[in-house]
Amino acid sequence: MKHRKRVLVCVTQQKSCERLIEFGRNLVNSDKDELHVIHVVKENWKYFGQLEEKDALDYLFEVSKEHNAMLSVFKAKDIEKALSDFAEKHKITDIVMGESLERNEQQNMINRLQDQTEIKVRFLVVPVQFDEENDIIVLENVMSS
Repeated sequence: MKHRKRVLVCVTQQKSCERLIEFGRNLVNSDKDELHVIHVVKENWKYFGQLEEKDALDYLFEVSKEHNAMLSVFKAKDIEKALSDFAEKHKITDIVMGESLERNEQQNMINRLQDQTEIKVRFLVVPVQFDEENDIIVLENVMSS
């Protein structure tokens, strides 16, 4: 029996997040699979930075809806903990993130989230520009539940 996929796409305020959501949608194979889109910001920060809050939220909602994804947007003191808690609660199997241009491991959100995540999950890192699936970086989380 094939296991259900539960894909979590982590997005930021950038309108380029649609490519990440599309990539996540392509991982979903059946009606029983789930696609989640999540945007988490630090407490006391604007949800969408310089973008108009309503326009950015409407855009994210529409793109998620077009791809049959469940959208979650919230604030947290610790972004990585919020993301890892969400992944654990929803039994996420795959996490899709955009490539971090931050070369310092401490500043790299992908590294910090991998360190925080305590369930076995596959991380898929989508480069800023890519043409083929071969460009995707797949990182297996070595932690197990």
